[in-house]
Amino acid sequence: MADSALKQQLTEAMKEAMRARDKARLGTLRLALSEIKRVEVDERIDPDDARVTAILDKMVKQRRESVRQYELGGRQDLVDQENQEIDVLQEFLPVALTVEELADIIKTAITATGAESIRDMGKVMGAVKPQVLGRADMGVVSQQIKALLD
Repeated sequence: MADSALKQQLTEAMKEAMRARDKARLGTLRLALSEIKRVEVDERIDPDDARVTAILDKMVKQRRESVRQYELGGRQDLVDQENQEIDVLQEFLPVALTVEELADIIKTAITATGAESIRDMGKVMGAVKPQVLGRADMGVVSQQIKALLD
């Protein structure tokens, strides 16, 4: 079973963090690798780069939600920790799309799927998601599609 290139990158970064004795970075990388391993075991698959990207994207999304909760609770120490983890994880995700690039992808998908109303949103999301995974917040993507289909 060959590891994905992205998983190998994460493993190398973990080794470098060990050598540098960077405990915060090391902890985040270990969490990411353990989540990938959990998916491998649970689903009995060898994840490719796209699947690893989806896992990392989900982890970033979870941390953003935690940041919102910690900010409401007034826990700045935990907000800082979660933001640091987000920064580490985003190093391994593709470069984020600009607003214009995202709008172009959505408009192309609407045209390609022949979507005419909000009822066709699922078709558009299905066409857009593989192109933007890890590069855009799916909540923002959903809002933009709704705005264009209304």
